[in-house]
Amino acid sequence: MCIKSSVGLRGTNSKTDVKVIQAALNLYTSDSFLLESKLTIDGQIGQKTIQAITLFQKSSVQISKPDGKVDPKGKTLKTLKQGVTKGLSEDALTAIMAHGKSSTINKYFPLLQNNLSRYQINSPLRTAHFLAQVGHESLSFRYTEELASGANYEGNLALGNTQSGDGVRFKGRGLIQLTGRSNYSEYAEYSRIDLMKKGNEVLVALTPAYALDVSLWFWNKRRLNIKADKDDLRGVTYRVNGGYTGLQDRRDYLDRAKFFFMP
Repeated sequence: MCIKSSVGLRGTNSKTDVKVIQAALNLYTSDSFLLESKLTIDGQIGQKTIQAITLFQKSSVQISKPDGKVDPKGKTLKTLKQGVTKGLSEDALTAIMAHGKSSTINKYFPLLQNNLSRYQINSPLRTAHFLAQVGHESLSFRYTEELASGANYEGNLALGNTQSGDGVRFKGRGLIQLTGRSNYSEYAEYSRIDLMKKGNEVLVALTPAYALDVSLWFWNKRRLNIKADKDDLRGVTYRVNGGYTGLQDRRDYLDRAKFFFMP
């Protein structure tokens, strides 16, 4: 489910769920329902959000006595999903990346708009799966560099770490983390970014365009569109993670993404 618990008057009102509903109300298109001004997608349940839910229930769900609350399996949420404008938008991205900061999400929105199709991430299902993996791996664009030092990769020949200090130098970076001398070298050749010059390896983490592009490159290299087309979350996760770490969190991201992208 795109929300886990109730949102609105006397609801549970988890921050993530509230963001989904706020974005959905902003993106709902109908002659019978029109917000005077868009809701701020901040995850805070206030009078403006409750009033918007109540108005929506009256006008679009046609509930005679609206309760101002959206339940995960209720008619209000079902009606919202049917009328939400589908596709990539800042509101949808803010709700999907519910743990991120608006300022950071706003940086990635135009980059996603301009670059997804270059890697044939050009269908609702492919986009939803890509965002789900990126969302989990980076905690909603918060992290573009592995928190650990990378010392545990020292001498890892499978990653091409043949020189002293390679583990730390070529630690995981990017929204889907590029790791190891071999992978950095391969991506550097592909992108024509001189990442092998000492000190330049951090550009993958510091530059949003590179952090995204290396993740798109990884996605394409691992042929993950094929898995996404089959709606195979476990298969996508295994190719990204090498296991199934954080599978439920990835599923939560995917459920939110599907709400805004899928019919």
